[in-house]
Amino acid sequence: MSNLTTILYLFLSLSPVFVFSDDDYNAFVYAGCSLPHYNPGSPYESLVDSSLASLINSASIMSYSNLTSPSISLSALYQCRSDLPASICSSCLRTAVSQLSALCPSAAAATIQLRACLIKYSNESFIGKLDTTLLYKKCGASAASYSSDVLGMRDAALGTIQASSGTYRVGGAGYVQAESQCVGDLDIKECSECVTVAVSQVRNACAYAGAGEVYLGKCYARYWANNGYHPSSSSSSSHEESNDGAGKTLAIIIGLIAGVALIIVFLSFIRRAGSGKD
Repeated sequence: MSNLTTILYLFLSLSPVFVFSDDDYNAFVYAGCSLPHYNPGSPYESLVDSSLASLINSASIMSYSNLTSPSISLSALYQCRSDLPASICSSCLRTAVSQLSALCPSAAAATIQLRACLIKYSNESFIGKLDTTLLYKKCGASAASYSSDVLGMRDAALGTIQASSGTYRVGGAGYVQAESQCVGDLDIKECSECVTVAVSQVRNACAYAGAGEVYLGKCYARYWANNGYHPSSSSSSSHEESNDGAGKTLAIIIGLIAGVALIIVFLSFIRRAGSGKD
């Protein structure tokens, strides 16, 4: 990952990201761009464009593919969530390529992760190499206000995916679900090693959170509560709490004004009634 010297964490801190029912599969997670750039119109640019186009065409028949150019130094791959249909994979990859060209124009190496897919290319070889570099993490609000059992369920759910085999893993305990996936160029042993690191990272980084996710160079792990509890980021929570407090204050003020207005109307009616009797 030495060539990805600049990692761009481009996400909306006020946007909820842990809503797993009715997922937005094309939602942006993170992107990374290299500082070295290629010259527009160069053979490398043509090779990058044709390689990405070739990978997208493969999405209709497989959830993972990679390629390496023998002539010009270029490696590229894509990975989709293997539980999703090919149509969602293709749509996600098309969106990823479009965003990648806007976020990392002319970058010699780049990575983009959307909710359902990953695209990566580089002028340095990375295919088949384990990479547990932490690229992105996000934690939900504290679980303390929801249930004292959430953290225990979280640890048990993460334990199920850590003990599983295969590149795509799902598990759960109670109402907490967990999910992980390795990039398809890793073997089973390397995948298990990567997932173990990811589970440890998300458990430590999101120690008291009801939901969390970490993305490493070649795998990710995430967990969430599946009982209607959909936490957003801590910044989102504070933003919503602030707005909620402001809304309550405004409601109180409006209520007081309305009460005073009613009293004035009532007194005016009493005066007119008294004047009529006179």
